[in-house]
Amino acid sequence: MLYVDTSVLVALCTNEAKTADVVNWYAACTDELASAAWCVTEFASALGIKQRTGQLTESQAQAAWVKFERMCANDLQLLPVEATTFHKAAMLTMDVTAGLRAGDALHLACAMQAKAAGMVTLDAVLAKNAKRHKVKPVAVGRS
Repeated sequence: MLYVDTSVLVALCTNEAKTADVVNWYAACTDELASAAWCVTEFASALGIKQRTGQLTESQAQAAWVKFERMCANDLQLLPVEATTFHKAAMLTMDVTAGLRAGDALHLACAMQAKAAGMVTLDAVLAKNAKRHKVKPVAVGRS
C-alpha cells in the first residue's frame, strides 16, 4: 500500500505545476492507495485557499471536490487517525532538525502506523523525512 499525502491529491484534482506528472503517475499506479481521513479537511482547506487567492473559481473548486470525493469512494482508502498517531506526529514536529509542519508530520505518522510501503508526496521535506523513517518516498515526475 502507498500512502498519498494531500499535496498529490490537490495536484490530481486541480491545475497545478505538477498536475501532469501526478496524472501520469496515477494512471500508471497499480498499488493500493491510502491516506488519513483528515486529508478530507486538508483538501477542502486547500480548495478554500485557492478560491480566496483567485487560483480557482467556485465552480472549479466544486468540480475538484467532486473529483476528490469520487477518488475517495473508488481508489483511496481513508485511514482513521488514532490518538497515538497524533502523539507520534507531535514528537516528529518537535525534532527541529526534521523541519516538519504539523500536517506533514501527521501524514508521516499515519503512513508509519499503516506500515505503508511508500509515501507519495510533492513535498521535499516530507519525502526526506519519510526516507529517514524508512517509508520509501515515491517519485512523481521529474525531481
